[in-house]
Amino acid sequence: MYQAALENLLDKTGGSVYKLVVLAAKRALEIADGQPKLVEDLSSTAKPTTIALKEIETGKVKLKE
Repeated sequence: MYQAALENLLDKTGGSVYKLVVLAAKRALEIADGQPKLVEDLSSTAKPTTIALKEIETGKVKLKE
C-alpha cells in the first residue's frame, strides 16, 4: 500500500491543505474519466485518488500559479 508523507505533499502546494485537496480531487476525476496516468500503477487495484497523490508527490502534477 502506498502512503505519502503529508509534509511532502503540502510542500508541493505551498503548505495549503485546501489546495492539496482540490488538486488531488481534480486529478483523480481526470484519471477516473480515462486520462492517462503519469506514474506507474502501484498495484492493479490502486484508486484514482492514490494515483493522483503519487503524481503530486513526484511533481508530475502541479498547481497553476
